[in-house]
Amino acid sequence: MRNVKLGINIDHIATLREGRKDKNPDPLEAARVVLKSGGDMIVMHLRHDRRHIKDADIANVRENVKCLLHLEMAATKEMEKIALKYRPDSVCLVPEFEDEVTTRGGLKLKANSAEIKRITKTLSKAGIEVSYFVDPEPQDIRMAHNMGADAVELCTNVYAESWGKKFQAGELEKIQLAAYLAKELELGLHAGHGLDYYNVAPLAKIEGMDYLNIGFSVISRAVFVGLKTAVSEMKRAIQ
Repeated sequence: MRNVKLGINIDHIATLREGRKDKNPDPLEAARVVLKSGGDMIVMHLRHDRRHIKDADIANVRENVKCLLHLEMAATKEMEKIALKYRPDSVCLVPEFEDEVTTRGGLKLKANSAEIKRITKTLSKAGIEVSYFVDPEPQDIRMAHNMGADAVELCTNVYAESWGKKFQAGELEKIQLAAYLAKELELGLHAGHGLDYYNVAPLAKIEGMDYLNIGFSVISRAVFVGLKTAVSEMKRAIQ
C-alpha cells in the first residue's frame, strides 16, 4: 500500500449551497463525511470574493471537527490575518485573479517574493505549515525552498489536460523530476489541480508524494453516488 494521503477540497459543497444562499449543503457536515470515508485532510480555499467558502465555514470546521485543516489562500494581508485568527494546521499560498473560474497555474514567486516571504515567516512563527502552489519547474521549487516554504504543491493542471499517452507521460516525468528535487531540498510534497478518478493513479506512484489534494472531481462524483462513496473510491484509486 502506498503512503500517499488524500486531501479533499470541499469548496464545491459551498458552491452548491450558494446557488440558493441557503444553509445546506453544509461544509461542516461534508468535512465529517470526508473524514469517515477515508479522507486524511480537509482542504478549503477562501477566495477574496467569497464565492463559495466563507469565513464562518472555516471557523465551524476548525471548532467542531478534529482534523488536519489545510487552507488555500492568496498571499495578501487580509488572508494572512484570517489564517492567524483560525489557525489551520497548514496553508497553501496560491495565485488568485479576479476573472478566473479556477486557479490557472502556479505562483509567480519572483513577482511578489518580498510579500510572500514576509507572510511565510509570520505564519511559520505562528506554528502554521506553509506550502506554495507552484508549477513543476526546478527554479520555482528552489525559490520556494529559499523563501522559507515547508512544502510545495505541484500544479498538475497541464498533466491532467494532456491528451495521449506520449504527452501525458512527458508531463508525468516532469512532475517526478520536480518531486525528486523537492525531496532533495527536504520539502513536503503535495500535488493537485484537475486530478480525477482516471488520471490520479500515476501521480500516487510518484516517489516521495505526501498528499494529493482533490476536490471538483470528487464532489461531482458525489452528486451521483454520494459523498461517502465518492471519497472512498478516490481513496482506493490512490492506494
